[in-house]
Amino acid sequence: MTKTIIDPNAKATSKDGIYGLPFKESEAQVVYIPVPWDVTTSYQAGTSKGPAAILGASEQIDFFDLDFVDAYQAGLFMKKESAKIKKLNTEGRLLAKKIIDADDETMKKNKILQKNLVKVNQICNELNLEIYKETKTLLDKNKISVVVGGDHATPFGAIKAYAEKYPQLGILHFDAHSDTRVAYMGFENSHASIMHNVMEKISGVSKLVQVGIRDFCEQEFVYTRDNKKIEVYFDQSLARRKMSGESFLKIAKEIIAHLPEHIYISFDIDGLDPRFCPNTGTPVPGGLDYQEVMLIINELVLSGKKLVGFDLVEVSPNPKDKGNEWDANVGMRLLYKMTSASLATMGHIKKRK
Repeated sequence: MTKTIIDPNAKATSKDGIYGLPFKESEAQVVYIPVPWDVTTSYQAGTSKGPAAILGASEQIDFFDLDFVDAYQAGLFMKKESAKIKKLNTEGRLLAKKIIDADDETMKKNKILQKNLVKVNQICNELNLEIYKETKTLLDKNKISVVVGGDHATPFGAIKAYAEKYPQLGILHFDAHSDTRVAYMGFENSHASIMHNVMEKISGVSKLVQVGIRDFCEQEFVYTRDNKKIEVYFDQSLARRKMSGESFLKIAKEIIAHLPEHIYISFDIDGLDPRFCPNTGTPVPGGLDYQEVMLIINELVLSGKKLVGFDLVEVSPNPKDKGNEWDANVGMRLLYKMTSASLATMGHIKKRK
């Protein structure tokens, strides 16, 4: 516990740090790693600006949490964006955009594009290694390390580090997309492939539970259907169960029951209804209500299982309206809620009676 004195009723300012908190990294129990990344984004870019937008919007937080704990008490700190990662993102995006814009026939014949693809895959591997090392360092200090993306490719290295510390780790994945494509468009570390990579390359992950999925290809459907380690709650199925009168509380308990003791949440903000994230990279009609997500997270805390780590990705500010911070506002509140839940389950702060 840090001795830094905070007035929880005062107006925050992001100039002091995320959520207006003046903590140093050494004082903080939770450290956010901003990852400005949108190299393989295949629809609309902009998620590289997500971490900065969340930081700016975070001064609008009210610290009091009706459900769990007041997370600020544990010390929260966001690192500065890495100049190296920014450079890699700029380089990788320029190369990837040419590949994304090309048709399949052109890709087969164009040797320059093929070399570009190899380079993009190398750049993405560099990112994975950077995030893995950073996360492992923080976990070795018994801190909660949190990736703030950036597109959904960003947390692979973090999940690898968490799975090493917590064998048999379970992933609770909120998303509109399955993200189980195989090297989508040739990108081995595509945002559309992260959960396939997690399940195939990280042996410490024992379970993947996907919630809100509503945009996927046949290959992904077959892959998730046939993999006994994966449970999928399709958005269509959730909607029909609710419309038939089933309690969402029952559904939330069912979702958490599939997961092991140690849980990591990977949260793509487009898992929410697009009214909460209209500028995200790949919005899809349908999706979860914000309070439905809160209920699932609340049931996780009540279950006695541990939320050991989490990430938040695909938050994107409106490039045409710099004064519109709605996506970032929703994102920073969701980030704070997951922080509170994790601290509560890990026992870093006593739960409110």
